[in-house]
Amino acid sequence: MKEHRFRNYIYLGITAVLVIVTCIAAALMFIRWQSVCRSLRFLGQVLSPVTYGAVLAYLLSPVYNRTFRWTDRHLNSYIRNDRRRKTLAKAFATLISLLFLVIAVTGLLRLILPRVIESIKGIINSIPSNAAKIALWIETLFADYPDIEMTVMNVYNQGVERLMAWTQTTSDLIPNIEKVITSVYTSIVGVVSLVKNVLIGIIVMLYLLNIKDTLAAQSKKIIYSLLSLSAANEFIDKCRFIHKVFGGFIIGKLVDSLIIGVLTFVWLSIIEMPYAVLISVIVGVTNIIPFFGPFIGAIPSALLLLLVNPKKCLWFLLSILVIQQLDGNIIGPRILGNSTGVSSFWVLFSILFFGGILGPLGMIIGVPTFAVIYRLTAEWVNKRLKRKELSTVTDDYGVLDHIDEDKKTYIR
Repeated sequence: MKEHRFRNYIYLGITAVLVIVTCIAAALMFIRWQSVCRSLRFLGQVLSPVTYGAVLAYLLSPVYNRTFRWTDRHLNSYIRNDRRRKTLAKAFATLISLLFLVIAVTGLLRLILPRVIESIKGIINSIPSNAAKIALWIETLFADYPDIEMTVMNVYNQGVERLMAWTQTTSDLIPNIEKVITSVYTSIVGVVSLVKNVLIGIIVMLYLLNIKDTLAAQSKKIIYSLLSLSAANEFIDKCRFIHKVFGGFIIGKLVDSLIIGVLTFVWLSIIEMPYAVLISVIVGVTNIIPFFGPFIGAIPSALLLLLVNPKKCLWFLLSILVIQQLDGNIIGPRILGNSTGVSSFWVLFSILFFGGILGPLGMIIGVPTFAVIYRLTAEWVNKRLKRKELSTVTDDYGVLDHIDEDKKTYIR
């Protein structure tokens, strides 16, 4: 009995020390927040190859898993040794995953990059003629208001002069557009460092694809050693839910955006819209961002077409409206289903909140992240209500005035 009480005092003391240390660490983090951010950024740069590899492995895991299961099933008739059969199946699945990545990336680059560069060249070449067209349109629009026309034309001419000066800051920009793009990209990101990180990331991806089952088993082993049986089961169940939400949403959104990009390109080609490839790439990439993605992609594309032909710009806006309605009501629900389970308001809130914190990345992962938080919070609230023998139905609290403490009846 005394040993039991002594052990409880030790646990209380350790808990108190841990709480104090945690509070001190949190206070120091807030006091030196900028240093913490710098350290995290440095750590992120150091671990960027691992991050790239983990992301690629996560995205390619469906290809790997299906190839592994297919190969293992077909080799079962020829190789009875389980270990040897699984080793061969893993090797083949790894090869197919790597080939899938290489073919997808090189195929997209060879199909899209030359046409995008050609479109950029065409845009720069057409700046003088498009500027003259817009100037004539402004003069016609404000023909009866000479004072307004003079003010608008002065602002417009200054803008055109700055744009022309920017395009001519590099000698012979148009003939050397590839060199200009490469130099700008190098100055912003650092091509050498990026290529190195990507190559190392691909190696990390290959390792992770082959050891992911072992890592999962080791993680479960640690969890069951630290937590009680019921808590460990619940924790693993929550991890599966998180994987289901993130995997279903991100992979589904990538497929959905690819379909929208291809569909946009086909339609713009049919109606002979200029810069169809460039606009389709913009629309497809920005469509990855929920809710705001269509607007982010449509606005610069519409402004680009406005310089060429205002009527085509109007046709483009109508086309994008139809395509996005098709995506929102048919294509998106078919691919994504109800992978998040949150209302439109919380989708908007999560995009604004996480986008403000993490930028474009936050806008992409904000919805599944909030869906996980929302679901876990709802389960925690319902569990506590059940302990108090109260209703977990939200509608029961809609017009509730109070709950009788003795009879547990709902007074409206």
